[in-house]
Amino acid sequence: MLLSLLIVLIIAFGGLALTYVFEREESFLWRMAAGNVIGSAIFGTVGFVLASFFGFNTAIVLTAIVVTLLPCLLLRQANQKKIFLHDWAKAKGKLQGANWTKAARFAYYAFFLIVFLAFFERAMFVTDEGIFTGGSNNLGDLPFHLGAIFGFTEGNNFPPQNPSFAGARFSYPFIADFLTASFMKLGVGVREAMLVQNVSWAFSLLVILERFVFKLTFDRLASKIAPALLFFTGGLGFIWFFGDYWAQGKGFFDFIWTIPKDYTIGQEFRWGNSMVTLFMTQRSLLLGMPLTLIVLSYLWKVFTAETPRPENDEAELATHRLPLTSFAVGLIAGFLPLIHLHSLAVLFLVTVFLLALKPARWRDWIGFGAGVAVIAVPELLWSISGSATETGKFFEFHFGWDSGQINFLWFWIKNTGILFAMIGAGIYLVYLTQGLHAAKEETRKIEKTKKGKGLTDSPLIPYPQSLLLFYVPFAFLFILSNVTKLAPWEWDNIKVLIYWFVGSIPFIAFALAWLWRKTTAFQVIAAVCLIVLIFSGALDVWRTASGQINFKVFEADGVLVAERIKQRTPQTSLFLNAPTYNSAVVLSGRQSLMRYPGHLGSHGIDYTERERDVKSMYAGGPAASALLQKYGIDYVLISPEEKSAAGANEAFFSQFPVIAEAGQYKVYKIK
Repeated sequence: MLLSLLIVLIIAFGGLALTYVFEREESFLWRMAAGNVIGSAIFGTVGFVLASFFGFNTAIVLTAIVVTLLPCLLLRQANQKKIFLHDWAKAKGKLQGANWTKAARFAYYAFFLIVFLAFFERAMFVTDEGIFTGGSNNLGDLPFHLGAIFGFTEGNNFPPQNPSFAGARFSYPFIADFLTASFMKLGVGVREAMLVQNVSWAFSLLVILERFVFKLTFDRLASKIAPALLFFTGGLGFIWFFGDYWAQGKGFFDFIWTIPKDYTIGQEFRWGNSMVTLFMTQRSLLLGMPLTLIVLSYLWKVFTAETPRPENDEAELATHRLPLTSFAVGLIAGFLPLIHLHSLAVLFLVTVFLLALKPARWRDWIGFGAGVAVIAVPELLWSISGSATETGKFFEFHFGWDSGQINFLWFWIKNTGILFAMIGAGIYLVYLTQGLHAAKEETRKIEKTKKGKGLTDSPLIPYPQSLLLFYVPFAFLFILSNVTKLAPWEWDNIKVLIYWFVGSIPFIAFALAWLWRKTTAFQVIAAVCLIVLIFSGALDVWRTASGQINFKVFEADGVLVAERIKQRTPQTSLFLNAPTYNSAVVLSGRQSLMRYPGHLGSHGIDYTERERDVKSMYAGGPAASALLQKYGIDYVLISPEEKSAAGANEAFFSQFPVIAEAGQYKVYKIK
């Protein structure tokens, strides 16, 4: 664990140095959080490029770390060094002494850190019986990510082919998994690497989201509420929870330790808690979202900045002509295609809207776009060349997202509860209670703060009109996701919808904070509203973090045979296995002709012919021999999965030598 933490801190320090290029006034905590995800993006991308050319080994990983640390040279400049030392001294000052404010701040961050540790610890755990997951939606995703990770470490999968569909480019954003593989090259175990990375990225997201909401609302209370809204989001599932509790006859505390199901995702609900359905299962989003919020925070600053006038000084005009800062932030966003492509798509749409809404800042928008293109375009061109993904499957008209036959309005009310009412209340308050006078007053307060007079909490928003306009592209994301299908599987629109939700959080949090500052009665209303918004999600997070879910992903014999495969087969071997998500081949890092159809279909891959051929090969006979030769199969795995799912004819394969065996698992050498 200590080695993993040390690597994270080193990487974060390299990214931290870069934050001084585009943010002059931020806390040291924010810089560490931003540095963590920026450093991870640089380290992962540089390491992948180097490994593709020179092989994947410890020396390459160390070289990538050195490159990630190069921005630290910026801190040698006198002005940057002065700011850094000031930030460091201020951070140390916050840790010294003791008062209720500092204790409350510490308790706030400690609470979330404990939640993240308990939650992500359940993503993967190992017992004598095999490999398990404690995530209700992680049964298929864990082996998918392990397949990518072990493909790098054990299969030398460079340039990466799709581990689940041999012969095709691996176009899924894989940098998060490559980072885990890089940690493993330095001696860290896979479970430990995933845990430390997931917790550090989640904590970075907490800090970055908190600051993002503060920048938009200038309300500290709202910014503190925001992370709870994101991490514990849910709908009206708690009503079903109480129904189940009353029906089963147990005591409440007995029931809370044996909750039978999730209350934000399943047959009744589709929105899903973000921790349960996204951050544990889609590690790419856990890294991509905080990176995206860093960029969005900068775009907000550009959007609310005044355009320099001719009478302004030459230095300001020169900066306006050459938006180098915007270009630098664009470079950071450019890493997203291999981290989380949907996040890049969201940034593209937001930038287009902001350009249309404030064309006077066109140089900044163009500079930002140019920076993105420098890195993103080569990554996109590389990822789509040789890919089996059919891009035409990623867009078609489809109304209602994943509502099915349920009434559209009731679907969204059931899944999100009072969410829309709170968004509306926040928009109303921003529009109605903020005016030009309030904006000017708050601007004066900001200026006083810069002069060292401090800042007090205030319910006033400095740029109310800009905030309403800034929300337009996020509202459009909601509409777009409800009238079109942006992926072969309609539920995957959640990857875009979650950004609509993130863009809505400032309004929800501001409305709750506004209520809390009123009378006691309003405080009760605010507390009830917050509970209604997060109760269902908190139940699902609790169910996971408390260890109530134990899904076996890999049998102990499967783990053992995978180790023997690694020892007795070449790294480039091609395996035939049943098209399931948890084949033992996953743990060996070897290529599979085909794995789980659910993953392939959601990635836009037409697998029907290959699936038919897999079944024909397992059936045996002359046709099987021809297909084995056609696909160049090196080894065949036969286990209970192959017998039940693919109808494996073990008598046919008995003509081939067995090179690895464990329990009911056998590996036959074909070539």
